[in-house]
Amino acid sequence: MGRVFEKRKHKIFARNSKLSKIFTRYSREIFMSVKAGGPDPHYNSHLRQIIQNAKNFNTPKEVIDKAIKKASDLDTSNYQEEIYEGYGPHGIAILVKTATDNTTRTVANMRMHFNRGHGTLGTSGSVSFMFTCMGIFQFDLGEKNLDDLELELIDGGAEEITLEDGTVFVYTSFEDFGKMQQHLESLNIEIKNADIQWLPNVQTELTEEQAAEVESLIERLEDDEDVVDVFTNMK
Repeated sequence: MGRVFEKRKHKIFARNSKLSKIFTRYSREIFMSVKAGGPDPHYNSHLRQIIQNAKNFNTPKEVIDKAIKKASDLDTSNYQEEIYEGYGPHGIAILVKTATDNTTRTVANMRMHFNRGHGTLGTSGSVSFMFTCMGIFQFDLGEKNLDDLELELIDGGAEEITLEDGTVFVYTSFEDFGKMQQHLESLNIEIKNADIQWLPNVQTELTEEQAAEVESLIERLEDDEDVVDVFTNMK
């Protein structure tokens, strides 16, 4: 009975830890969006979408409101988004998206995480050429006909459209992200999730043991208070 309880407790802790990371990530993204476009979602379309993304992951309303208030009250002029690049174990390319008010602290932490995770922090451009920065939108197809929608989506800047289990994925260039968001809203399509991601041009396959080493570094990076997201070319 004791072992069963311990396993159950571990699963609950792991789930709560994962949810906490998700909530923290959206708090940081909300913070940066308020800095860029103001605290009113009605006039800040990027903030409006981040709030929707957060709600889809069951982020509590008080977490969202607290992040908006904090960003509104503080002087955010020193905050900026920075991308750090490097290699993890077994030559895996890693991009780390951060939001920081102290780049000296952040770069020191990134170097420490990479070193302790058996990786190497690189210079700007050292691995980003292996990725393509794209916008990804998701919405439920429902009763809509995808063939009928396809031309409309292409007009909005879609470069690729896929359908998986009733969910439509629309890929755009980074430059067309805002245009596509406005286009989908004009079509009265409810966006389930919209995000900017660095997608690897080629993926590297590792053994289970090797992948676990890379995952350990990723977890270390994601636990850093300045990190928003981590991208790799690991399959």
